[in-house]
Amino acid sequence: MSEAIPGPVWVTGAGGLIGNACVEVAAASGSIRRVRPLTRAVVDLTDFRAVERLFERERPAGVIHCAARSRSPACQADPAGARLQNVEVTRRLAEWAVEIPMVFLSTDLAFDGRRDGSAGGYREDDAVNPLSVYAETKVEAEIWVRRNPRHAIVRTSLNFGRSPAGPGAFNEELAAAWRAGRTVDLFVDEFRCPIAAVETARRLWALLDSGRGGIFHLAGAERLSRHEIGRLVAEDLRRSEPDLPMPMRAGSLTGYSGAPRAPDTTLDCSKLATLLGEPMPAFSSWLKGRPRGSGLG
Repeated sequence: MSEAIPGPVWVTGAGGLIGNACVEVAAASGSIRRVRPLTRAVVDLTDFRAVERLFERERPAGVIHCAARSRSPACQADPAGARLQNVEVTRRLAEWAVEIPMVFLSTDLAFDGRRDGSAGGYREDDAVNPLSVYAETKVEAEIWVRRNPRHAIVRTSLNFGRSPAGPGAFNEELAAAWRAGRTVDLFVDEFRCPIAAVETARRLWALLDSGRGGIFHLAGAERLSRHEIGRLVAEDLRRSEPDLPMPMRAGSLTGYSGAPRAPDTTLDCSKLATLLGEPMPAFSSWLKGRPRGSGLG
Protein backbone atom coordinates (compact mmCIF):
# COMPACT_ATOMS: atom_id res chain seq x y z
CA MET A 1 0.00 0.00 0.00
CA SER A 2 1.42 3.39 -0.97
CA GLU A 3 1.82 6.08 1.64
CA ALA A 4 -0.76 8.85 1.71
CA ILE A 5 0.38 12.05 0.02
CA PRO A 6 0.58 14.87 2.59
CA GLY A 7 -1.94 17.62 2.15
CA PRO A 8 -0.93 21.13 1.12
CA VAL A 9 0.15 23.88 3.48
CA TRP A 10 -2.52 26.54 3.56
CA VAL A 11 -1.35 30.15 3.29
CA THR A 12 -4.22 32.47 4.14
CA GLY A 13 -4.19 36.05 2.96
CA ALA A 14 -2.20 35.01 -0.10
CA GLY A 15 -3.34 38.15 -1.92
CA GLY A 16 -1.77 40.35 0.74
CA LEU A 17 1.78 41.42 1.44
CA ILE A 18 3.17 38.67 3.68
CA GLY A 19 0.91 35.89 2.45
CA ASN A 20 1.96 36.54 -1.13
CA ALA A 21 5.60 36.63 -0.05
CA CYS A 22 5.15 33.21 1.59
CA VAL A 23 3.81 31.77 -1.67
CA GLU A 24 6.62 33.32 -3.73
CA VAL A 25 9.34 32.22 -1.31
CA ALA A 26 8.07 28.64 -1.41
CA ALA A 27 8.03 28.67 -5.21
CA ALA A 28 11.50 30.21 -5.47
CA SER A 29 12.99 27.72 -3.03
CA GLY A 30 12.14 24.74 -5.22
CA SER A 31 10.52 23.04 -2.26
CA ILE A 32 8.58 19.87 -2.97
CA ARG A 33 5.89 20.87 -0.49
CA ARG A 34 2.50 21.71 -1.89
CA VAL A 35 1.29 25.21 -1.12
CA ARG A 36 -2.36 26.19 -1.20
CA PRO A 37 -2.71 29.98 -1.54
CA LEU A 38 -6.02 31.06 -0.05
CA THR A 39 -7.43 34.37 -1.26
CA ARG A 40 -10.93 35.82 -1.05
CA ALA A 41 -11.52 34.50 -4.58
CA VAL A 42 -10.92 30.95 -3.32
CA VAL A 43 -12.89 31.12 -0.08
CA ASP A 44 -14.29 33.73 2.29
CA LEU A 45 -12.67 32.85 5.60
CA THR A 46 -15.69 34.23 7.47
CA ASP A 47 -17.90 31.65 5.73
CA PHE A 48 -17.07 29.05 8.35
CA ARG A 49 -19.08 26.21 6.84
CA ALA A 50 -17.35 26.66 3.48
CA VAL A 51 -13.90 26.80 5.10
CA GLU A 52 -14.61 23.70 7.18
CA ARG A 53 -15.71 21.78 4.09
CA LEU A 54 -12.55 22.86 2.28
CA PHE A 55 -10.43 21.83 5.26
CA GLU A 56 -12.04 18.38 5.39
CA ARG A 57 -11.59 17.93 1.66
CA GLU A 58 -7.97 19.08 1.39
CA ARG A 59 -6.70 18.01 4.84
CA PRO A 60 -3.85 20.53 4.94
CA ALA A 61 -0.53 19.53 6.48
CA GLY A 62 -0.04 22.95 8.05
CA VAL A 63 -1.36 26.51 8.10
CA ILE A 64 0.39 29.88 7.84
CA HIS A 65 -2.33 32.32 8.79
CA CYS A 66 -1.59 35.79 7.39
CA ALA A 67 -5.11 36.95 6.55
CA ALA A 68 -6.43 39.80 8.68
CA ARG A 69 -8.21 43.10 8.68
CA SER A 70 -5.03 45.06 9.30
CA ARG A 71 -5.83 48.69 8.54
CA SER A 72 -6.24 50.36 11.90
CA PRO A 73 -8.77 53.03 10.82
CA ALA A 74 -11.05 50.35 9.36
CA CYS A 75 -10.82 48.35 12.59
CA GLN A 76 -11.55 51.42 14.74
CA ALA A 77 -14.60 52.19 12.61
CA ASP A 78 -15.95 48.62 12.71
CA PRO A 79 -14.81 46.75 15.85
CA ALA A 80 -17.31 43.93 15.29
CA GLY A 81 -16.05 43.32 11.76
CA ALA A 82 -12.47 43.42 12.97
CA ARG A 83 -13.18 40.82 15.63
CA LEU A 84 -14.95 38.60 13.13
CA GLN A 85 -12.01 38.62 10.72
CA ASN A 86 -9.13 38.74 13.20
CA VAL A 87 -10.41 36.76 16.17
CA GLU A 88 -13.19 34.43 15.06
CA VAL A 89 -11.48 33.35 11.84
CA THR A 90 -8.28 32.62 13.78
CA ARG A 91 -10.17 30.71 16.46
CA ARG A 92 -11.88 28.47 13.91
CA LEU A 93 -8.66 27.78 12.02
CA ALA A 94 -6.85 26.93 15.26
CA GLU A 95 -9.63 24.50 16.19
CA TRP A 96 -9.65 22.78 12.79
CA ALA A 97 -5.83 22.65 12.77
CA VAL A 98 -5.67 20.97 16.16
CA GLU A 99 -3.48 18.10 14.91
CA ILE A 100 -1.21 20.05 12.53
CA PRO A 101 1.26 22.92 12.93
CA MET A 102 -0.07 26.43 12.51
CA VAL A 103 1.74 29.77 12.43
CA PHE A 104 -0.34 32.84 13.22
CA LEU A 105 0.86 36.31 12.29
CA SER A 106 0.39 38.87 15.06
CA THR A 107 1.76 42.36 15.65
CA ASP A 108 4.28 44.40 17.64
CA LEU A 109 1.34 46.71 18.43
CA ALA A 110 0.36 44.19 21.09
CA PHE A 111 2.56 46.44 23.26
CA ASP A 112 1.81 50.03 24.23
CA GLY A 113 5.43 51.15 23.73
CA ARG A 114 5.40 53.13 26.97
CA ARG A 115 7.14 51.06 29.60
CA ASP A 116 9.40 52.93 31.98
CA GLY A 117 13.16 52.58 32.08
CA SER A 118 13.75 51.28 28.58
CA ALA A 119 13.13 51.97 24.93
CA GLY A 120 11.29 49.13 23.25
CA GLY A 121 13.13 45.85 23.00
CA TYR A 122 10.04 43.86 23.99
CA ARG A 123 10.52 40.17 24.66
CA GLU A 124 7.91 37.46 24.12
CA ASP A 125 6.98 37.22 27.79
CA ASP A 126 6.53 40.97 28.37
CA ALA A 127 3.03 42.09 29.27
CA VAL A 128 0.85 43.18 26.37
CA ASN A 129 -1.30 46.30 26.39
CA PRO A 130 -2.81 47.05 22.96
CA LEU A 131 -3.95 50.60 22.29
CA SER A 132 -6.06 50.13 19.13
CA VAL A 133 -8.94 47.89 18.10
CA TYR A 134 -6.68 46.21 15.53
CA ALA A 135 -4.07 45.37 18.16
CA GLU A 136 -6.76 44.29 20.65
CA THR A 137 -8.16 41.79 18.17
CA LYS A 138 -4.70 40.36 17.48
CA VAL A 139 -4.08 39.89 21.21
CA GLU A 140 -7.48 38.22 21.59
CA ALA A 141 -6.65 35.90 18.71
CA GLU A 142 -3.32 35.01 20.32
CA ILE A 143 -5.23 33.58 23.28
CA TRP A 144 -6.91 31.00 21.06
CA VAL A 145 -3.68 30.08 19.28
CA ARG A 146 -1.80 29.61 22.56
CA ARG A 147 -4.18 26.82 23.55
CA ASN A 148 -2.36 24.40 21.24
CA PRO A 149 1.35 23.81 22.01
CA ARG A 150 1.93 22.92 18.35
CA HIS A 151 0.84 26.34 17.20
CA ALA A 152 3.11 29.38 16.93
CA ILE A 153 2.39 33.09 17.29
CA VAL A 154 4.69 35.43 15.39
CA ARG A 155 4.63 39.11 16.25
CA THR A 156 6.12 41.21 13.47
CA SER A 157 6.54 44.89 12.67
CA LEU A 158 6.28 47.04 9.54
CA ASN A 159 6.89 44.88 6.47
CA PHE A 160 8.30 46.19 3.19
CA GLY A 161 7.29 44.78 -0.17
CA ARG A 162 4.63 44.45 -2.85
CA SER A 163 0.95 43.73 -2.18
CA PRO A 164 -0.85 42.14 -5.17
CA ALA A 165 -4.27 43.22 -3.91
CA GLY A 166 -3.29 46.89 -3.72
CA PRO A 167 -1.19 49.21 -1.56
CA GLY A 168 -0.79 47.63 1.86
CA ALA A 169 2.88 47.82 2.79
CA PHE A 170 4.14 51.01 4.42
CA ASN A 171 6.43 51.67 1.45
CA GLU A 172 3.49 51.36 -0.95
CA GLU A 173 1.44 53.81 1.09
CA LEU A 174 4.28 56.34 1.11
CA ALA A 175 4.85 55.93 -2.62
CA ALA A 176 1.13 56.37 -3.33
CA ALA A 177 1.06 59.60 -1.30
CA TRP A 178 4.09 61.01 -3.11
CA ARG A 179 2.74 60.07 -6.54
CA ALA A 180 -0.45 61.90 -5.61
CA GLY A 181 1.61 64.99 -4.80
CA ARG A 182 1.08 64.86 -1.02
CA THR A 183 3.55 65.70 1.70
CA VAL A 184 3.71 63.00 4.39
CA ASP A 185 4.08 63.70 8.10
CA LEU A 186 6.32 61.18 9.88
CA PHE A 187 7.13 61.14 13.59
CA VAL A 188 10.71 61.34 14.74
CA ASP A 189 9.83 59.83 18.14
CA GLU A 190 7.79 56.77 17.11
CA PHE A 191 9.97 53.69 16.62
CA ARG A 192 9.52 50.34 14.86
CA CYS A 193 11.73 47.54 13.48
CA PRO A 194 10.93 47.31 9.75
CA ILE A 195 11.71 44.19 7.77
CA ALA A 196 11.25 42.98 4.20
CA ALA A 197 8.23 40.72 3.73
CA VAL A 198 10.41 38.21 1.87
CA GLU A 199 12.64 37.91 4.97
CA THR A 200 9.60 37.47 7.17
CA ALA A 201 8.24 34.79 4.84
CA ARG A 202 11.48 32.79 4.80
CA ARG A 203 11.45 32.66 8.57
CA LEU A 204 7.76 31.76 8.78
CA TRP A 205 8.43 28.69 6.63
CA ALA A 206 11.46 27.77 8.72
CA LEU A 207 9.43 28.09 11.91
CA LEU A 208 6.61 25.96 10.50
CA ASP A 209 9.13 23.30 9.46
CA SER A 210 10.70 23.34 12.94
CA GLY A 211 7.44 22.21 14.50
CA ARG A 212 8.00 24.59 17.41
CA GLY A 213 5.05 26.29 19.05
CA GLY A 214 4.84 29.31 21.33
CA ILE A 215 5.36 33.03 20.86
CA PHE A 216 8.15 34.44 18.70
CA HIS A 217 9.18 37.94 17.65
CA LEU A 218 10.21 38.48 14.03
CA ALA A 219 11.29 41.95 12.92
CA GLY A 220 14.25 43.89 11.59
CA ALA A 221 17.44 44.37 13.58
CA GLU A 222 17.29 48.18 13.50
CA ARG A 223 15.31 50.49 15.75
CA LEU A 224 14.18 53.23 13.37
CA SER A 225 11.84 56.19 13.73
CA ARG A 226 8.98 56.67 11.30
CA HIS A 227 10.88 59.57 9.82
CA GLU A 228 14.06 57.51 9.38
CA ILE A 229 12.02 54.78 7.72
CA GLY A 230 10.47 57.32 5.35
CA ARG A 231 13.91 58.60 4.33
CA LEU A 232 15.09 55.04 3.61
CA VAL A 233 11.99 54.31 1.53
CA ALA A 234 12.45 57.56 -0.40
CA GLU A 235 16.09 56.71 -1.09
CA ASP A 236 15.10 53.27 -2.36
CA LEU A 237 12.24 54.59 -4.52
CA ARG A 238 14.51 57.22 -6.03
CA ARG A 239 16.44 54.40 -7.72
CA SER A 240 13.45 53.66 -9.96
CA GLU A 241 11.65 57.04 -9.94
CA PRO A 242 14.43 59.63 -9.69
CA ASP A 243 12.25 62.57 -10.70
CA LEU A 244 9.42 61.90 -8.24
CA PRO A 245 9.15 64.57 -5.50
CA MET A 246 9.07 62.88 -2.10
CA PRO A 247 8.32 65.61 0.44
CA MET A 248 8.04 64.71 4.11
CA ARG A 249 7.75 66.63 7.37
CA ALA A 250 9.33 65.60 10.65
CA GLY A 251 6.56 65.43 13.24
CA SER A 252 6.42 64.54 16.93
CA LEU A 253 4.11 62.64 19.24
CA THR A 254 4.41 65.59 21.61
CA GLY A 255 1.17 67.45 21.29
CA TYR A 256 -0.35 64.76 19.04
CA SER A 257 -4.09 64.52 19.72
CA GLY A 258 -5.25 61.73 17.40
CA ALA A 259 -5.98 58.07 18.13
CA PRO A 260 -3.55 56.45 20.60
CA ARG A 261 -0.15 55.57 19.12
CA ALA A 262 2.53 53.38 20.65
CA PRO A 263 5.81 55.32 20.68
CA ASP A 264 8.24 52.39 20.72
CA THR A 265 7.18 48.82 19.95
CA THR A 266 10.60 47.59 18.85
CA LEU A 267 11.11 43.88 19.45
CA ASP A 268 13.79 41.61 20.86
CA CYS A 269 13.95 38.80 18.29
CA SER A 270 16.81 36.81 19.81
CA LYS A 271 14.59 33.82 20.63
CA LEU A 272 13.68 33.16 17.00
CA ALA A 273 17.13 34.11 15.72
CA THR A 274 18.64 31.48 18.02
CA LEU A 275 16.13 28.83 17.00
CA LEU A 276 16.68 29.41 13.27
CA GLY A 277 20.42 29.98 13.54
CA GLU A 278 20.52 33.32 11.73
CA PRO A 279 20.27 36.96 12.82
CA MET A 280 17.48 39.29 11.82
CA PRO A 281 18.38 41.54 8.86
CA ALA A 282 19.08 45.25 9.24
CA PHE A 283 16.52 47.01 7.09
CA SER A 284 18.85 49.71 5.71
CA SER A 285 21.46 47.13 4.68
CA TRP A 286 18.82 44.89 3.12
CA LEU A 287 17.49 47.73 1.00
CA LYS A 288 20.93 48.56 -0.33
CA GLY A 289 21.83 44.98 -1.14
CA ARG A 290 18.55 43.51 -2.35
CA PRO A 291 18.50 42.08 -5.88
CA ARG A 292 16.53 44.18 -8.34
CA GLY A 293 13.70 42.58 -10.28
CA SER A 294 13.57 39.54 -8.04
CA GLY A 295 9.80 39.82 -7.59
CA LEU A 296 10.24 39.18 -3.89
CA GLY A 297 9.98 42.73 -2.65
